[in-house]
Amino acid sequence: MIEFEKIKIPKTGQKVEIKDDKIIVPDNPIIPFIEGDGIGPDIMKVTRKVIDAAVEKAYKGKKKIIWFEIFAGEKAQKIYGTVLPEDTFEAIENYLIVIKGPLTTPVGGGYRSLNVTLRQKFDLYSCIRPVRYFNGVPSPVKHPEQMNVVIFRENTEDVYAGIEWKEGTVEAKKIIDFIKNTYKIDIASDSGIGIKPISIKRTERLVRAAIKYAINKKLNRVTLVHKGNIMKFTEGSFRDWGYNLAHREFKDQIITEDDLWEIYNGNIPEGKILINDRIADSMFQQILTRTNEYQVIATPNLNGDYLSDAAAAQIGGLGMAPGANIGDFIGLFEATHGSAPKYTGQDKVNPSSLILSGVMMLDYMGWDKAGVIITNAIQKTIKQKKVTYDLARLMENIKPIKCSEYGNEIIKNM
Repeated sequence: MIEFEKIKIPKTGQKVEIKDDKIIVPDNPIIPFIEGDGIGPDIMKVTRKVIDAAVEKAYKGKKKIIWFEIFAGEKAQKIYGTVLPEDTFEAIENYLIVIKGPLTTPVGGGYRSLNVTLRQKFDLYSCIRPVRYFNGVPSPVKHPEQMNVVIFRENTEDVYAGIEWKEGTVEAKKIIDFIKNTYKIDIASDSGIGIKPISIKRTERLVRAAIKYAINKKLNRVTLVHKGNIMKFTEGSFRDWGYNLAHREFKDQIITEDDLWEIYNGNIPEGKILINDRIADSMFQQILTRTNEYQVIATPNLNGDYLSDAAAAQIGGLGMAPGANIGDFIGLFEATHGSAPKYTGQDKVNPSSLILSGVMMLDYMGWDKAGVIITNAIQKTIKQKKVTYDLARLMENIKPIKCSEYGNEIIKNM
């Protein structure tokens, strides 16, 4: 039996287990949750209520989540005197599937991002961001309904593993002098210096996860997004390693863009997946102008960060965009937006991002029937124009409802 310092394991429920390299979810799994900072408690309360209602609707009492609160961020600081206690690490490692609200990250000083720390601690190498449109949501583009992509963003290297030296420090000067003396390359003496590592292993496992996702969901396009025309040995290598992995491990299931036109006259044959690539800046244009040509995107960290937010802007913003951080087995599901501390305790903000992250969690658990119920109910609620302030202010003559009221409307529409 696991022993924790300050949290108590629920008296009922069972652990999610790993057997034969697969996640095994019991009918009454213990699922840890982290409320988060700022608006976190408001949206987590609604999310759990919606998930519970959908599970009951789908499985008629045969399945039920046993919730288990664990702590990070400001609440952990009050309870433990630290923002990320050992109890939380132990709980995630032992219970495998976790849902969390947003955690505050100070800009500049303070402690490092807790989200990044958790991703690196548990090697959650795939940041997965599905971006799809719900009818009735205000959008700045003419055809937001064409947006339906899943972005696989590498989650453990690139800028997340970046090493930096501040301008003017002894360390920065040493690096600048070394590069100048060794490689005869001048760098301005008043520069800050950064290094971004991108590796074969971590690239390959991300691309593998993206291709497997496409196979499982019966999708037929996976696009590698990179800045390899400029950064040839990091981002360019990401592209090359991705193609090599695809050819080596999925050779009977994939075709390239050359194959598409030379052999198949531009038509992807049934049962095949097109693997292609795009330069990052071009991709930002194409996600706007040729949106429906893309399904699954695999990309290094920074590109994926920008791209997922840019895609979310077309479908109502980050309040409508879910996210997950998944490794080999551990899955951490979270809202993609920040903690919005100015709205703390106001029961005001849109909980859809966290609710839809809960849908991803249910899908990961194999409880996709409950997830479909939630997704359909959200669509119905939005079409009824029962929305929180962020969407209401973009619609005409719509009075916003509270975060909790929005959750209740979703449940009514199940």
